[in-house]
Amino acid sequence: MPISHSPQATVMPPARAADPGAPARVPRPSSAGAADALPALRPRTAPDALAGFTIGVTADRGGEELAALLERRGARVVRAPAIRLVPLPDDAPLLAATLACLDAPVHDVVVTTGAGFRGWMAAADGWGLGAELTARLSQARLLCRGPKSRGAVRAAGLAEHRSPPADFLEDIERYLLDQDLRGRRVVLQPPGEPLAGLAAALRAAGATVIEAPVYRWTPSRDPSPLHRLIVRTIAGSIDAIAFTSAPAVRATLDAARAGHLEEPLLTALAGSAVAACVGPVTAAPLRARGVPVVQPGTSRLGALAHALAGHLPEHGVTRLTAGAHRLEIRGHAVAVDGELQPLPPAPMAVLKRLAERPGHVVSRAELRVVLPGGPERDSAEHAVEMAVTRLRRALGRAGIVETVVKRGYRLACDRRTAAAVRTARPKEN
Repeated sequence: MPISHSPQATVMPPARAADPGAPARVPRPSSAGAADALPALRPRTAPDALAGFTIGVTADRGGEELAALLERRGARVVRAPAIRLVPLPDDAPLLAATLACLDAPVHDVVVTTGAGFRGWMAAADGWGLGAELTARLSQARLLCRGPKSRGAVRAAGLAEHRSPPADFLEDIERYLLDQDLRGRRVVLQPPGEPLAGLAAALRAAGATVIEAPVYRWTPSRDPSPLHRLIVRTIAGSIDAIAFTSAPAVRATLDAARAGHLEEPLLTALAGSAVAACVGPVTAAPLRARGVPVVQPGTSRLGALAHALAGHLPEHGVTRLTAGAHRLEIRGHAVAVDGELQPLPPAPMAVLKRLAERPGHVVSRAELRVVLPGGPERDSAEHAVEMAVTRLRRALGRAGIVETVVKRGYRLACDRRTAAAVRTARPKEN
């Protein structure tokens, strides 16, 4: 008789006799009680926390990863690489630095980037010097700037001597300069640009400095995406710019300066737009110009995306009630009773101006000023009417935007109880 296989049948292993010497097993909770036994794990920010916001990403290396992290949380991302990473066309300086390391013991090695350290080890392998270099570095104190450089060092089979919790080169500089460096040989692996200040300070303290340049940063081949990002940030259509390296910050400011837009950009980053930096080294050029920054506790792309997801919904949103409907204005969209509606630039400009004075009449002349193109555009009066019509259609609810004959428009709020709340931008983190 053929054996029938029932989908409910389960073959169980034979029961074993209890071992009197074995430790007692703690019964595992059943699946029904698992939820009661373990606390529910919930994300600290909503999965769509960035819905309605537009964020510029200036990174080349890692830009796609950061963009994906932000888009996963609902953001609209504008890619505008400010710089690109290129290997040095001549390996002679790196080869000379490698040979100098092999000629005599080195005492300290400052590793500033994971990509740079990996590139150095790969180049040494190509010259047939990889094993010798690894052996030499294993006898030195490896000082890693942050988690990425620390990870590259460990991947090479080496161990770091010191790695600050934050991506903070100044910590390593202080650590070295607090010691007697006379007679010590210190290797610097620069992060795409010379560490002239640190090298000079170490030499002044008596150290012999070996610089091992692996790559350099250069401006992006196509500057137009970065220029458009700068213009849009100044115009108010970008809610945040994410920076992952100090060279990218400087390249962005240089591009703005070349277009006579540096001061307007700095004003925007200190006001309507948020500057988000992956770590203190990245933030330094902006802080030097008085720009507040949002910065995560750890210098990682995921932490940067998480910091933006926590910051923008709390500090970049206007909330009010109009026509018995709850409005939440954020970036390029408005949530009406919890339903997100993207808005084109002109209707959004009108809504934001009306929300500045909820319940009060805003004249057509005032609204003309905020429309894209400004009051000089052709048929400006008609443009205001069209923008209001499109705004009402997008809101999808009657009675939110009211027309006041011969005067203008207003949000249907009680002026005595109107609560247009835009959470204040916090001081620098």
